[in-house]
Amino acid sequence: MKAMILAAGLGKRMRPLTDHKPKPLIEVRGKPLIEWHLERIACAGMTEVIINISYLGHMIRDHIGDGSSWGLNVVYSEEPEPLETGGAIVHAAKLLGREPFVLINADIFTDYDLAPLVRHRLPAGEQGHLVLVPNPDFKPQGDFGIQEGKLVPLDDSCSGYTFAGISLLTPELVLAYPANTAAFGLAEVFRSAMVSKRLGAEVYLGAWSDVGTVERLRALVARDSAQKL
Repeated sequence: MKAMILAAGLGKRMRPLTDHKPKPLIEVRGKPLIEWHLERIACAGMTEVIINISYLGHMIRDHIGDGSSWGLNVVYSEEPEPLETGGAIVHAAKLLGREPFVLINADIFTDYDLAPLVRHRLPAGEQGHLVLVPNPDFKPQGDFGIQEGKLVPLDDSCSGYTFAGISLLTPELVLAYPANTAAFGLAEVFRSAMVSKRLGAEVYLGAWSDVGTVERLRALVARDSAQKL
């Protein structure tokens, strides 16, 4: 099974940290975010990795190279400009192939074990499996609900959870999306697919942080410091 790391964002909300460094190379606990993901991918038994790059992408390529330092084979999907999460998958379609793959947002920090996701077999009729987490302070309503293992819209009949930025997807889920354009987000693909119950989901209760803003990075560092006291 292949893995793909989404690493092409502009990192506007992380400025000034990202003025001269792409967000995936921001360090957490003494190591660039993207390295944590590469280590977990390798630990889960995957060896083929696609990384999409755009803004300051040469720095990511120079830092990771061919991935051999992690026992991986890394290839790059270069985007002339960021194509958002859905557009990135369409752009990398030839590299991904037709089989389900693990997708990870580069700007999260977590101890989620990818191995069970790699072993997961999508039931008939499902085209993806999303990892959800309890809602962080910055998103109290969440993104989706979950009922009987299926991703469902938020309403009063179920609790809301936040998408963790980790999923197992079939390329076809995105490639066959009717509103497929050059640049579009996966959220709209998920909302379309869950209406026909084509997405499974699970809730992860372990360590997880969105590191998409300077404030969230500082909060993560502060929590780490507090735990060491």
